[in-house]
Amino acid sequence: MAVNDYTTDIRDIRFVLHDQLGVADALTGHEAFEEIDQDLVDSVLEAAHEIASEVLWPINATGDQQGCTLDSEGNVTTPKGFPEAYALCGENGYCGLTSSEELGGMGMPHVVGCAVSELFTGANASFSMYPGLSHAAGNLLAHFLDEELRGMVCEKLFSGQWAGTMCLTEPGAGSSVGDNRTQAVPTDKPGVYHLTGEKIFISGGDHDLTENIAHLVLARLPGAPAGTRGLSIFLVPKFLFDNEGNLGERNDVYVTGIEEKMGIHASATSSLALGSKGTCEGILIGEEGQGIRIMFHMMNQARLEVGIQGLSGASMAYEQAKAYARERIQGTPVETKMDPNAEPVTINQHPDVRRMLMWQKVHVEAMRSFVYTVGLQIDQMEHETDPVKVRDLKGQVELMTPIIKSYCSDRGYECAVMGLQCFGGYGYTGEYRVEQVVRDTKIASIYEGTNGIQAMDLLGRKMSKAQGALFMTWMNDLNAEIERARAHSELADDITAIEKARDSLGASAMHLGGLGMQGQIRSAMLQATPFLDQFGNVVLAQHSLIQARIALEKLPEASGDRANHLRGKVLGCHFYCKNVLPQSMALGKSIRNGDESCLDEVLFN
Repeated sequence: MAVNDYTTDIRDIRFVLHDQLGVADALTGHEAFEEIDQDLVDSVLEAAHEIASEVLWPINATGDQQGCTLDSEGNVTTPKGFPEAYALCGENGYCGLTSSEELGGMGMPHVVGCAVSELFTGANASFSMYPGLSHAAGNLLAHFLDEELRGMVCEKLFSGQWAGTMCLTEPGAGSSVGDNRTQAVPTDKPGVYHLTGEKIFISGGDHDLTENIAHLVLARLPGAPAGTRGLSIFLVPKFLFDNEGNLGERNDVYVTGIEEKMGIHASATSSLALGSKGTCEGILIGEEGQGIRIMFHMMNQARLEVGIQGLSGASMAYEQAKAYARERIQGTPVETKMDPNAEPVTINQHPDVRRMLMWQKVHVEAMRSFVYTVGLQIDQMEHETDPVKVRDLKGQVELMTPIIKSYCSDRGYECAVMGLQCFGGYGYTGEYRVEQVVRDTKIASIYEGTNGIQAMDLLGRKMSKAQGALFMTWMNDLNAEIERARAHSELADDITAIEKARDSLGASAMHLGGLGMQGQIRSAMLQATPFLDQFGNVVLAQHSLIQARIALEKLPEASGDRANHLRGKVLGCHFYCKNVLPQSMALGKSIRNGDESCLDEVLFN
């Protein structure tokens, strides 16, 4: 397979879904998934892989080069091939893959949706944002839109006829959503409001992929309190529509500009003006003042998707670097450097290249395990009937969401950069696709709440919730996995390393919790990002251990490529615990050393 071809490790995706998570068995007993079995999951993956490789990947580079264009009337045109690709995704059910069948979705498990999202995003990160946001918008409306419109609007979104956006950010407000100034004024029509204001950085703010776009807009009513408590959420369509979904006149929501970005050029990141030319109508979703609470339903899904974007970028860069390193002949083996007659070898024979490839491999595979596991927990949470199990599952999803978003997006970008490094100078040119992967992946650590904000959410809200019960539940799960792994002596050194890292993480949590109890909030939040990094570092060690244990259990009956893959899991755990996990110890020392020099007022004025 040529270096620039679309490549992904379907073998490892199946390992996580079937060998590790046992998806079909794990969902047994849930009525919504009674028809889910391994064959059905594999058929969905095969179809998605075909679309990713034969449709989305071929228009990725051209989309990057062409970008989106804006005409004088405020209409956006996407790159060649994008409308046809979106229609194909809609026809095959991928715009509503995990959504309710009653509302036009396919009703597949979220964990399968994670795998499909990885395939699509790896093939074309810019394109995947359009159906991803539309799917998330539909899921929000399925929960909160009035019943009179819910079925029709959701079916339009899940079928691919309409698309959706999330409109939070405004000029000057940025991530401080509570500073939003967009206004919504009630009209004589029940539930209908007139909106005026500006939104920026709106992904898919306009395009030619669908006949209509459902913008979900945060706005403030007259007299509403300041901050996020005063925000309400509205459905603002590009074209007004009746209760049957028939389109009417153009609503006054127009693109005023497309952002010129470092990457994801084929994603129309737009500035929107609402009510600047006439009347912009919006339909209230839920009740007044509930905007931020309702929008979090979409934001949390988007944050999981951002983590998948980091995973996808890492996987794509790794697969391309691995293929290049197998083909590129340069240099002789280090042990023969004094031999003038030594034959040159492919660069995957050089120790430092192998180190870089292994670093990427262990992160990609552990992140895949991490993300898919949380996807399965979401499925179980949404369909579980035992309230105690629901509470525990919900708590773990809440705790892991900021880590998935931040840690996977940071490590994903680092993997992409290291993948480019394997190419040397060639990787920095447009001849190979890896440089686009780097550019497209960087945004993941910035949007949907920058990673620093996610770290503060983890430390300030999730760690303190229920007196630390979420963290302790996760710690108990880790301890249980350590006990299971003790049956395999080959993992003894890895277990010892993980136990030390676990204890260091616990000490960091206690230290920061103590600062919070003493009212030293600035001191605690100064360490929020290092703490999230330390936590993520240990979480990936946990998943490396899980995979190594399962691989050792499966190895006796394996042969050929299957055996090599399983053996690679064990070696990957060894590498992670000896070369990556030690970073958690250093982070722990840094967190607990109490240095606050950067807070001194003499700096940065």
